[in-house]
Amino acid sequence: MKRIIPFILAAAVVCGAFVSCGGSKKKASTPTSEAVTAESEVQDKHAGVDIDFEDTKAAESGDAYLAIVNSDWKVQYWGDAEDVLAYNAGVTHINGNGDYTVSVTADTKGFRYDTTGNAEGENVPSGLAFMSVMINDGETLYPNAVITVNSIKVDGKEIAMTSKPYTSSDDGKETRANLYNEWVSKPSEDARSTQGALYNGGEPADFCGDYSATVVNAEDFASWSNVEVNFTVSGI
Repeated sequence: MKRIIPFILAAAVVCGAFVSCGGSKKKASTPTSEAVTAESEVQDKHAGVDIDFEDTKAAESGDAYLAIVNSDWKVQYWGDAEDVLAYNAGVTHINGNGDYTVSVTADTKGFRYDTTGNAEGENVPSGLAFMSVMINDGETLYPNAVITVNSIKVDGKEIAMTSKPYTSSDDGKETRANLYNEWVSKPSEDARSTQGALYNGGEPADFCGDYSATVVNAEDFASWSNVEVNFTVSGI
């Protein structure tokens, strides 16, 4: 089963920051075959268990999802079906300019069973290490797309954003809007927004300072079960 040891993944995120965009787990260019394999791994894990688990959701090419990691890197979702937050994850396909929603939930039998061994067990994620809206293969499929985040809700309550998230990529494949990435100290060179590019000829635009890769307060994620992000895609 594809699992990533927390300190290795954390190191990968830090390394990603050195190229100005900061870290996510890299995805293959053929996510459909990976999704089939991941779903088989989930089924194998639950073989012989008489529980009606929720469906797991994987992000395929052109899908948007909410990448999120809690403070100790044990609770994660990276758009993969075997992630512990894959159960009932809100994954949406980008089919043009418009409004979309992505989400994750820990309020599932699958999450509780995978993390406690008991579908009725208690486990509430705490803290926040990373969060970003991602579009799988977005830079290839929608190279001019801009993600504008309209609202972020934690357990149904809208939380304040301290700055504006910008759109960029860390690998030239996935499009992202970082919401909490402390390894990125300033917008990346490929950063773009509805106001335009944040850099022109290497020089920051007048509005560049309004944007950052950390736009939420970690205190708002002291404990959480459901996180939802509403956003608008433009520029396609």
